[in-house]
Amino acid sequence: MKNILLVCAAGMSTSMLVTKMEKAAVNKDEEIKITATSGGDVKKYIDEAEVLLLGPQVSYLKADYEKQYGDERGIPVEVINSIDYGTMNGEKVLNWAIDLIDSK
Repeated sequence: MKNILLVCAAGMSTSMLVTKMEKAAVNKDEEIKITATSGGDVKKYIDEAEVLLLGPQVSYLKADYEKQYGDERGIPVEVINSIDYGTMNGEKVLNWAIDLIDSK
């Protein structure tokens, strides 16, 4: 199973994107778990995560998370493209997340 963690300021707007990503995941041949959370709750979910995607509004967290989770745990940490985020393009974000997991 692939495990994707999305982070935004309060976890609310990202949860809408998760719904779109889950719809896109139905067409995949593997199980995919997608979780949305706020920056303050990352530690609750990070142990299972294979990729950490940040909403554009919390892009300032990227350097800290890369140090904490990327360097120490080998988890890719990236900021979601603002256009894909704004248009809630769940399929594109899902495919990108899978590519990040597969390429690590």
